[in-house]
Amino acid sequence: MTAENRDVREIIREEPLRRRQILKALGDGQMTVPEIAEAISAPTNETMYWVMGMRKYRWLAEVADATDDGFFPYRALERQGS
Repeated sequence: MTAENRDVREIIREEPLRRRQILKALGDGQMTVPEIAEAISAPTNETMYWVMGMRKYRWLAEVADATDDGFFPYRALERQGS
C-alpha cells in the first residue's frame, strides 16, 4: 500500500510517534510542512495532517506569513507538563 492510499486509522495510530518527531524537528527553530516532512522522513500529505492536528490542540503555531510556496512556518509552543 502506498502512502497516498494508507488507511486513516493507520495514520492515526502513529500519533504519539509523529508528534515526538515533529517536536524534535522543530527544536532548532521554525519549519514549514515540507521541511518537517523531510526532517521526519514522512510524506508531506501525512505531515500536513499531523501539523494541523497539533496546531488545533496548541502544540504548534504559525510564526509568520506564508512563504512564496504557500506554506506557513511553524514553531513548537511551550506546554505545561510536557
